[in-house]
Amino acid sequence: MHKQFFLTGIGTGVGKTISSAFLLKLWDAAFWKPVQSGDLQSSDTQCVKELLGDRLLVFPEQYRLQKAASPHESAAEEGIKIDLEAFKVPNYEGNLLVEGAGGLFVPLSEDLFILDLMKRLNLPIVLVCRDYLGCINHSILSIQAIQNAGLELSFLVFNGPFNPASERIIRKQVPMGTKLIYLPELEQLTAEELTKAMPFIRIEELD
Repeated sequence: MHKQFFLTGIGTGVGKTISSAFLLKLWDAAFWKPVQSGDLQSSDTQCVKELLGDRLLVFPEQYRLQKAASPHESAAEEGIKIDLEAFKVPNYEGNLLVEGAGGLFVPLSEDLFILDLMKRLNLPIVLVCRDYLGCINHSILSIQAIQNAGLELSFLVFNGPFNPASERIIRKQVPMGTKLIYLPELEQLTAEELTKAMPFIRIEELD
């Protein structure tokens, strides 16, 4: 059975795109970023292509917005209305990783959030966590929001080194059946460093 997942994070800047690169390489998957808001010359799609090379299959963004801001603000500035019905999972029979923008409640419009896009696509979820002050709160809120939306949390990613005291609390809130992925920290953001780090990925099942 092919692996097709929606990857999101507990907030902005937690390393979703680096996590995507690791998992794309691990699963030999294709990549789709439905909404890119700002940084069009160095987009997340461009970043994973540079890390993984030309062999990576990439599907084009549904919306490419100029301003580096929340998608609802960027879209409004360009006179664009993001339409949830416009999003469809690419017709692809291989492994696929779909990357969201920011966290679950990043707004796509005045009334729609990334979580609505996740429900629309209805893929199992990969949730990326990173250690910082507040990550416990953000992680647990994100886990609960995913569950309340009726979505399956397939993987929770601990991206980089983690305070064991924080990790223990977060692990206790992870639903049974979810697997844990531990990703190493990259010293440099290069294809070579990514390849060297691959053997250090750890995947665990909850006890």
